Amino acid sequence: MELDDAFANAAYIPDGDTYPDKWAALAAAFRTTALCELDLPYGEGQRHRFDLFHPPRLARGVVVFVHGGYWRQFDKSYWSHLAAGPMAHGWAVAIPSYDLCPDASIPEIGDQISAAIGVISQRVLGPILLVGHSAGGQLVARMTAPRLPEPWHDRLTRVVPVSPVADLVPLMRTSMNADLRLDFDTARVESPVNMSAPQIPVIVWVGGSERPVFIDQAHALSDMWGCALEVEPDKNHFDVVEGLSDPSGELIRHLCKTT
Repeated sequence: MELDDAFANAAYIPDGDTYPDKWAALAAAFRTTALCELDLPYGEGQRHRFDLFHPPRLARGVVVFVHGGYWRQFDKSYWSHLAAGPMAHGWAVAIPSYDLCPDASIPEIGDQISAAIGVISQRVLGPILLVGHSAGGQLVARMTAPRLPEPWHDRLTRVVPVSPVADLVPLMRTSMNADLRLDFDTARVESPVNMSAPQIPVIVWVGGSERPVFIDQAHALSDMWGCALEVEPDKNHFDVVEGLSDPSGELIRHLCKTT
């Protein structure tokens, strides 16, 4: 369809098709050495599970990472290594899976992430930081305005949507919508750009070498919410999120406020 190319990433990234296998290998290796609890349940579904990574000392709080994949791909097993950055600064890290479209709708996935945070909040005391990539960026941004008040909401301290899909309406003009099943009302309601600005710090993060639509959407969310925007030079849609694995990187510095 007319906007398929605008939202295509792998075709415009050198060796873009090799990233998922690389992520999976790095994540599997990380799990062999990390202090972690795997496949903890937050619901009854097969994919309603999260992995929890612990720092070597009492955690300052918990970082919840929500993965992307246009709500149609991946699970928690691809991203374990991204816990390294927050853990080095004393944060526990939780990484949930969720049901994928078309088996679940985007609003249903949002409800699952909210449920996951609720269970995670009972396992780790202290502040809650949310970071999500691409579709995960939409999901964590959406958590700033949950459909019903949640007990964990008062502990939410900072949200970092990385390369977020902040306006879902254009996705109706892509072939992905056969799975996403968005109509105009749902797309509008689920779009962070149409939400009120949250009363907590938000930093929108995007790579400077990303597809124009992602840079535009990051700017739009920053403008609508009046929040900070960081454009990381020379980063594409796939390697921009890898900054979470670098304890000394700029993304970790902004997320965990290490300086």
